[in-house]
Amino acid sequence: MKPVIRPERASDEALIADVIRQAFLDHPHSSHTEHFIVAALRREGALTLSLVAEQAGDVVGHIALSPVTVSDGEDGWFGLGPVAVLPSWQGRGIGHALVEEGLARLRAKGAAGCVLLGEPAYYGRFGFKYDPRLVLPGVPPSFFLSLAFGPCVPQGEVSYHAAFEARD
Repeated sequence: MKPVIRPERASDEALIADVIRQAFLDHPHSSHTEHFIVAALRREGALTLSLVAEQAGDVVGHIALSPVTVSDGEDGWFGLGPVAVLPSWQGRGIGHALVEEGLARLRAKGAAGCVLLGEPAYYGRFGFKYDPRLVLPGVPPSFFLSLAFGPCVPQGEVSYHAAFEARD
């Protein structure tokens, strides 16, 4: 059954945090702070899109999209992540549906493009790819991926919102 994807509601905040915690619990590259990051983005008013996936009325997934800055001054770029799906619901297309809907909503807002730190094999299906013109310092370059929504791709270092440093 296809999930219902909708914007988060205030009443979803604790559920979202729980989904994120569970989804990243055993992830080998997780800092286990992803739920703190989403809460900090929300508090700072920097959570551009926060969508949940529902199955039978239960929140089973979440995606966050927030603005990033590029050192060349190009505007309209966003960071995708974290994306989280409850372990018992993984492998059923919920993450895929969240990413597709998030990207569609970014395009509808007139965004120029999107970046993320993730698995090229998974995110390549959405059009994300490594582009040496965009750099996220301190991470393996092949895992920092971008997707331009138009012909222009900025060049420079990408910075995520300070909320990505949240630890509690």
